[in-house]
Amino acid sequence: MMKQFKSSAELKASAREHLLGHYGTAIGAYVILALLLGTVSMAVTLLVDLQTVIGTVIYYAIMFLVSVLAGLFTSGSCYLYLKIICGRPVSVGDMFYGFQLCPDKAIVIQAWISLITYLANLPQIILNYKINVYTVSYQNDLLFSPVAPPQIQMDKILDLMLPYSLSLILSGVVSVMLALFYAQAFYLLHDFPQYTAKELLKKSRRLMVHHKGRLFYLYVSFIPLMLLGFLSFGLALLWVLPYMAATQAAFFLDLIQNNTEA
Repeated sequence: MMKQFKSSAELKASAREHLLGHYGTAIGAYVILALLLGTVSMAVTLLVDLQTVIGTVIYYAIMFLVSVLAGLFTSGSCYLYLKIICGRPVSVGDMFYGFQLCPDKAIVIQAWISLITYLANLPQIILNYKINVYTVSYQNDLLFSPVAPPQIQMDKILDLMLPYSLSLILSGVVSVMLALFYAQAFYLLHDFPQYTAKELLKKSRRLMVHHKGRLFYLYVSFIPLMLLGFLSFGLALLWVLPYMAATQAAFFLDLIQNNTEA
């Protein structure tokens, strides 16, 4: 019997249907998470000196740790939206369920994803630091030599623009690939908590064979709504982000229900 996977339109329709009556909970969960992570990120940015090598290393080390711990909230978010798509009652507290169900596995899964992400971002981080240093130096040159400021620092900044742009492309490609390969890992954690983190990552990769294109198209289809969210100063994102998350949960259920191996 031929497997019948739902189209993107059908997955989105299912997400909208199941979100009715739950938008308040979903928005509340996002706001709490944004406040928590935003406060930590802002505090680290204000307290750490990014103009020094040591300060930059400390900053990214702390942010790496924060991104790893954020895996607990990613796990909770997947749990919340799985409940929504399955038609079960939900609460804002479901966002913290990752702290209860196999938190060690959630951290390991996120640590692996974050490690690859940071390694791919390393060229960008180094180049960004150099550009910041040259920019500060150039600003000082303007301050102390306003008539004829030296162009050496500006030339160095311009020379770094091409490699910096290439590093951004590399970072973007790796981020997309990770999002496709390991998109199902946290959902699988809630369905199969008996598996190790390594097994869950492996099963996510296997589950996504022949389906990465479908998921990529699903991601791309949300770009217009994301642009609308940014144009509305982020207000529309309070609707768009839960919509996206619910659609991704619907994609997982559709994928696993039609996968005989799973």
